[in-house]
Amino acid sequence: MDITKSFQKLKTYCETQNFAGWDPYDGLNSKVFQALPLKHWDLARLAWIQGFKRSPVNFRKLLLVPKQHNSKGIALFLLGYCRLYQAASNGKAEFGTPEELLEKIKYITQLLLDMKVEGYAGACWGYNFDWQARRLFLFKKNTPTVVATAFCVEALIESYKITQDENVLNIALSSAEFVLQDLSRTAHGKGHIFSYSIKDGNNTVINASLLGAKILSYAYKYKQKEVYLDMAKKAIIAACDLQEDDGSWIYGLLPVQSWKDSFHTGFNLDAIETYQQNTGDTTFQEYIDKGWKYYTAHFFEADGKPKYYHDKTYPIDIHCPAQVIVTASKLNQFKAHTELLERTLNWTIENMQSKKGYFYYQYRQGMSSKIPYMRWSNAFMFNAMAHYYLEKNK
Repeated sequence: MDITKSFQKLKTYCETQNFAGWDPYDGLNSKVFQALPLKHWDLARLAWIQGFKRSPVNFRKLLLVPKQHNSKGIALFLLGYCRLYQAASNGKAEFGTPEELLEKIKYITQLLLDMKVEGYAGACWGYNFDWQARRLFLFKKNTPTVVATAFCVEALIESYKITQDENVLNIALSSAEFVLQDLSRTAHGKGHIFSYSIKDGNNTVINASLLGAKILSYAYKYKQKEVYLDMAKKAIIAACDLQEDDGSWIYGLLPVQSWKDSFHTGFNLDAIETYQQNTGDTTFQEYIDKGWKYYTAHFFEADGKPKYYHDKTYPIDIHCPAQVIVTASKLNQFKAHTELLERTLNWTIENMQSKKGYFYYQYRQGMSSKIPYMRWSNAFMFNAMAHYYLEKNK
């Protein structure tokens, strides 16, 4: 497959849409649903969201769900353009000159800053839709989460490295106070687990806690405040304690969170490695090594087909092939695993990319979901392909 041509088509599609689009979880943005009394019933909200998410047929136009920007999606695009800028600065300008890419970086940076949620101890971001998490929580639109915030912080710091805009850096680093003051923490062994969001009770998700540590590690790198190092390290300790002997992680601590999947494994490894790079503390390398070995051995088939779960293949989620490229780059494992990454990327282009340039949400044995989700599918693949392009042209 021509990977560069595939990426050009994706880039053109996303720019034509101005990076706005639908999301698997945006069903409650339906103007039809919001006009119904059902919106006050948690089961109805859950069923409505799941109906949109699971259906291979897209009812969003019919039910008046608008295309919008999503903060995590915008952060992923910003990360991708920063990688393309690095490549262009090295003379590889197939996707734009440094000057053209700098303008795009400035534009997307401002877009991301404009989406910041106000009223908290530090900068934070949420999603552009209400979200019902089983029957446990209703996350209202723009409820800040550590997941969205971590992606935004990393993207803004990469933007700062290029633009040298101190305001961008200061806003990103202020997110450390959001983690420490607005998120709850639950003790686990000699460490702790950060909560997923500002809501109490959702403090069982391993990758979310590690993303809190990732934010704190960036703040420590630039501000050298010991509290950031200490609180980040405690989250890493807890997560490593929860890693199984074979290098795997379950998603979370609740009985309904006991699955093992590909891309959250990638998030975990990325976060621990980021902590090590930002702090110089390499205490946790053995956990990264075990996790990476498990990741590459259990989530990819011989032909490059990416698996969602460790024990079954389908449905194949577009996050899976995207995240392994980003994680390999972060862990400096790209060159050693180029063959695996290229097999996986070629399989994904062949099976999960539309002729219009966008990538599909899920590949199933039956009817696949070919809806062009901007955050979940295209932003993740854009960032992954930008990482791939930079790595191949170093």
